[in-house]
Amino acid sequence: MLALGLAGALATGAMLGPYPLSPVDVADTLIGHPPDPQAAIVLWNIRLPRVVAAALIGAALAAAGAAYQTVFRNPLVAPDILGVSQGAGFGAVLGILLGLPVLAIQLMGFAFGIGTIALVMAIALALRGMGQVLVVVLCGMAVAALAGAGISLVKLMADPDDQLPAITFWLMGSLAGIKQADVAAALPAIVAGLLPLIALRWRIGLLALGDDEARTLGVEAGRLRLLVILSATLVTAAAVSVAGVIGWVGLMVPHMARLITGPRFDRLLPVALAMGAALMVLVDAAARCIAQQEVPLGILTAVLGGPVFLWLLARGGRTWAE
Repeated sequence: MLALGLAGALATGAMLGPYPLSPVDVADTLIGHPPDPQAAIVLWNIRLPRVVAAALIGAALAAAGAAYQTVFRNPLVAPDILGVSQGAGFGAVLGILLGLPVLAIQLMGFAFGIGTIALVMAIALALRGMGQVLVVVLCGMAVAALAGAGISLVKLMADPDDQLPAITFWLMGSLAGIKQADVAAALPAIVAGLLPLIALRWRIGLLALGDDEARTLGVEAGRLRLLVILSATLVTAAAVSVAGVIGWVGLMVPHMARLITGPRFDRLLPVALAMGAALMVLVDAAARCIAQQEVPLGILTAVLGGPVFLWLLARGGRTWAE
């Protein structure tokens, strides 16, 4: 059912937009018989790259959120808990301030995102006086605050007529202007980060039991936790470098998937991947259809995520791991 739902979301995303395409138009264009040249240009050069990018980013953020929540045994953890989103955002807005081309801006966002997690882990290793997980979370919050201050400083220094609008719009998240080259650039990093999570999903699920129980079952908790954090950070940084800062997906989707699968990570991960991909494709389709000017993705995910999360809290009665 989830596979069918994802296929339906992808088809819907391919059809909707300022230049709508019927199911017949999409099918004919895909098999090489477009109804008109404009339909082929819209589908191959504009619509499909956006749909594929939205699916990748949604799946990446949902998987990262599920992994973080399991590793830190905290249902309120999201991909930006370690400051990755803020760090990648700071790198990207700095590139915009310097007037760099789009590819260089994406590379700076990705590099700063990875650099953020490296800084967080380095500080956490130097501070061994508290529980390791708590130290990592607190260091992430501190580094995220520093990155947020850097973003504010860059916005203050930016040209208010040119650079500041671009920075503000990028920070709200968008797939406008996404191209096949952008998808190709982000794909290797997202796949490289998702593969360890998928391959080790059973072992990762044992981390929710606690380090002592995981070691009893033959899992080296410290090394596995570090690998999971690095993998989730990699996919988050890649997603942010392409689409900007998109909140709530990594927090909301794992909770929704957990209603179907329960807390077992080996079952939760594939469901979260499918639900995250479908949700982001539909949100992106709505972003380009509900108004004359495209609505930033971050606004729509916040509008969806807030009520859904409140409903999940009101549903209550059971803890996230029950």
